Amino acid sequence: MSTQTQANNHTGKSDDWVKLVSSDGYSFLVKRNVAMVSGTLKTMLSADSPFREALANTCTISERAVLVEKVCEYMAFKAQYENAGPKEEIPLNEFTERIPPEVALELLLAADYLEGEA
Repeated sequence: MSTQTQANNHTGKSDDWVKLVSSDGYSFLVKRNVAMVSGTLKTMLSADSPFREALANTCTISERAVLVEKVCEYMAFKAQYENAGPKEEIPLNEFTERIPPEVALELLLAADYLEGEA
């Protein structure tokens, strides 16, 4: 374990996690580096930003929980494969098969608002 990792473990750093709250009151805890996949969340959570979200490590997203859950899944998927090599196969079907057709359009609009880069 590196000394930086040990230092973070000893300080009990709580800002490694971010809470995302849906419009219907459900909360989702995601790693900060996963939330930073979204341009909007990255701006809101930036240490230099004047937003209250940066101080509280909590972002309210004006979408239903089912959509926020899928956005969290996408951000985790993207963060996992972000540094994949050009020859590494990325299992896109693994993610796209979990999107119910009835929420696909709403999910697309939510991703656009959150600036989820493809």
